[in-house]
Amino acid sequence: MSDNPKLTRKDFTSDQDVRWCPGCGDYSILANVQRLMPELDIPRENFVFVSGIGCSSRFPYYMNTYGFHTIHGRAPAFATGIKVSHPELSVWVVTGDGDGLSIGGNHLLHAIRRNLDIQLLLFNNRVYGLTKGQYSPTSLAGMKTKSSPVGSIDHPIEPISFALGAGASFVARTVDVDAKHLQEVLRRAQAHRGMSFVEILQNCPVYNDDEWLEVEDRKQRVEAALVLQDGQPLVWGPEDQRRGIRIEDGIPSIVALDPDDDPVSKGIAVHYERHETPAYAFALASFQRPAFPLPLGVFRAVEKPTYEDLLASEVSHSIEKEGPGDLAQLLNSGDTWTVDA
Repeated sequence: MSDNPKLTRKDFTSDQDVRWCPGCGDYSILANVQRLMPELDIPRENFVFVSGIGCSSRFPYYMNTYGFHTIHGRAPAFATGIKVSHPELSVWVVTGDGDGLSIGGNHLLHAIRRNLDIQLLLFNNRVYGLTKGQYSPTSLAGMKTKSSPVGSIDHPIEPISFALGAGASFVARTVDVDAKHLQEVLRRAQAHRGMSFVEILQNCPVYNDDEWLEVEDRKQRVEAALVLQDGQPLVWGPEDQRRGIRIEDGIPSIVALDPDDDPVSKGIAVHYERHETPAYAFALASFQRPAFPLPLGVFRAVEKPTYEDLLASEVSHSIEKEGPGDLAQLLNSGDTWTVDA
């Protein structure tokens, strides 16, 4: 424990009026992040929240920390500069399925593959909210919106698969209104050394209401969600109607279980976060409703060198080998030209 004064949620609550639509899932996410921050035992001045453009991107205004409200899709680029120049900071990127996976997809991909030690929260409501209800990169095929009145013909991006494909060292999914699970996942994300990618299923009550109702509603969640626990078999459902997931040759299938069945002896896969290959996590990411339960929790958590550590090592090695250098000498070395007016 540090010697810093004990902080509370109030310390992380800014004086700005929170302005989201009534019923928006962002309220719950904000409240839970504010509740979690004091528990992390990090000085408030060492937190930085970075966002792009979108409903979720108002987040830095409501956090009483340092923050950057940047430009559309570029939050990961700003976060990269912040973390590289000040690696002691706890940097959080808040983005949405539109901001992060459309115009920001390229920036997000490279931030993930570099394995910066930051936490990236992607709010996924499967619609553009701020610009009033167009289909987004995660909208399901056939979804009718203002920009797809006959139904979207685009194949949606699966955020978990995207992160895994980019080489993310920590990948997780949680739900906006499940406070306990949300805080647990964010706590794990902060503790992870490297890029932590967290998809948060979030409700947009105005333009895509109840998109995630099955996993947001506690009663339906028992049937619709598969809660991932490291070292535990992939089992879900009420006690008298349990089912499990068997994975053979990379192909998942559902197995009905009797109350007294041992899942492992029935061939049910055991969840393991630290596989060197992401193949197993990709299999989990393929689970979609209604054919399969929707996995919630940590899909993958592996150790990899971080970008800022590698960069610092490279800089130190260069200084040791070449000396501290002289900027003026560098600028005046090599070929130079004089341009007459």
